[in-house]
Amino acid sequence: MSLTTSVFIAASLDGFIAREDDALDWLDAANATVPEGEDCGFFSFMASVDALVMGRNTYEKVLSLGQWPYENKPVIVLSSKKSISIPASLKETVRHSSESPQELYKRLSQEGLKRIYIDGGITIQRFLAANLIDDMTITVIPTLLGKGKRLFGDLEKDIQLRHTETKTYEFGFIQITYKVIKTA
Repeated sequence: MSLTTSVFIAASLDGFIAREDDALDWLDAANATVPEGEDCGFFSFMASVDALVMGRNTYEKVLSLGQWPYENKPVIVLSSKKSISIPASLKETVRHSSESPQELYKRLSQEGLKRIYIDGGITIQRFLAANLIDDMTITVIPTLLGKGKRLFGDLEKDIQLRHTETKTYEFGFIQITYKVIKTA
């Protein structure tokens, strides 16, 4: 079995994952409407992945939120910087890499990983451009931001998707899952 790469992310209805200043207050406000105990499939998804790959900006944002949400799941932070700051409490699970998506995919596949979670706008965009995303679960939040950090950037070519599932939640979220149709 080859390595599967998956995206699981929330976006505003107009396609933003954060404000221009990286603020997530709009997402916090939306999450306040979610009934206690509802995780929109996140914990089940996390149980299905062997490791996470995220960009440095996403990593630093997650660190700033307080409690580390990934417990002991291995996390690889992609950054062109020679080093990044990793708190002592995360030294066992967080690693830094400056590999390209292709190099990292090949290495993780050779290490025997089965499924990785790709997170962060730029990292998702880079893996999509390299034709390395297999599936995407996008939870659409009923909020319009007008501007901010886009989930998807400019594309060199169309990326075709096949719809596999849609879940609607009484509190207004819509979760859509797609398989990415790979090109040669």
